This record gives sequence, C-alpha cells and structure tokens, in this order.
Amino acid sequence: MITGMETVTLWRPTGAHELELVAESGWTRWPPRLPDQPIFYPVLNEDYATRIAREWNVPAGGVGHVTRFEVRKDHLDAHEVHRVGGDTILEYWIPVEDRHLPVTGQPRVSSDRAKKARLAGRSPSRRMK
Repeated sequence: MITGMETVTLWRPTGAHELELVAESGWTRWPPRLPDQPIFYPVLNEDYATRIAREWNVPAGGVGHVTRFEVRKDHLDAHEVHRVGGDTILEYWIPVEDRHLPVTGQPRVSSDRAKKARLAGRSPSRRMK
C-alpha cells in the first residue's frame, strides 16, 4: 500500500487462464471481458469471491482462485457498490473500458481460499504467488 493514499481491498475470483493472463501483465490489469460480460466486477469480501470461484470457476475450468488486491479509493468513488444478494453479496460494476484499476502493490492469490475452491484432488496447472 502506498503511504498517504487511501485504498480499498477487493477480491476477484478467477480461473487458471485468467490468472495466467493477469500474471503476464505484470499483475497490473485483468484481461478484457467476454463480449457478453461488459463489466468487470471485483467483489468486496473474500467469502463471496470464494463462493464464486467454487461455483463458477471450478466447474468451468477445474480450478478457482481468489485474488486479493488494493485499489485507490479515489478511483472507486466514481463507481457504485451493488448488492446482488444478501447483505454481504457486494460487488463493483466497472465498465470494461475502465478495468485498468489503479492497483497499489501486487495482487496476491489468497491461497487458503484457493484450496477450498479447488475440486478435490485437482490442482492448478501453475501456482502463482
């Protein structure tokens, strides 16, 4: 975290391929969304991100990861938080053209949550730090 700058912690569930693309970018951005997904939706808590990884990423690709990262609050102030379920089911809806968030520091894979999101007996093709 950069001193003197307020940040917000966000989480992003990802599959193995998306995580590799983030790593290839130098951990500075997420890849473009699919045509039918015009928004980037980082979530506001790790439990919700883990649930998405387990219920969506694992069935679709065999593994789900949860990334944790800090974004400058002044950037997020331009975007609304959306409640898409219960009280803790919160996410930002950031238009695809604005997905290059001012991330401070390096995103990290939340390994304890990634383990819970994996299929039993299945491990990712490449472990990221």
